[in-house]
Amino acid sequence: MMKEEEKKFSAYLKENNLKITPERMAVLKEVLLSDGHFDADQLFERALKYSRRVSRATIYRVLPLLVASGFVSETLLSQGRVSYERIYGSKRHDHMICENCQEVIEFRSARLDELVEEICSSQGFLESGHRLSVQGLCRKCAAKMVQDE
Repeated sequence: MMKEEEKKFSAYLKENNLKITPERMAVLKEVLLSDGHFDADQLFERALKYSRRVSRATIYRVLPLLVASGFVSETLLSQGRVSYERIYGSKRHDHMICENCQEVIEFRSARLDELVEEICSSQGFLESGHRLSVQGLCRKCAAKMVQDE
């Protein structure tokens, strides 16, 4: 399966007159092996397994390419922190983010998908995707807050 993704990313790079480098492919490989959310520094640490030539600067340059090519999406966590996750080959979902402990809870809702589809249709809007992040307190933090009052 990895070869198919490598071909797709290589095609994206070629279409945009960018070089296909071992470092970019090492970052892609690590993203494809990733489950869950990660930040640029975590990706850097993991990508070093595949290429000692991968630098933090490489990670920061490759991440926008992976977003633009549809392999990764950005999730804005509380306090302005950015997290990423692999979306290629995974089902679309949304997030609830705890403002206290930073837990990210993923969820899917057929009703929400239908609502987005209905709204887009009523506006003659052709959706290519959407991101929803709900900020608040997770169950544990909300219970602790009530307990402390």
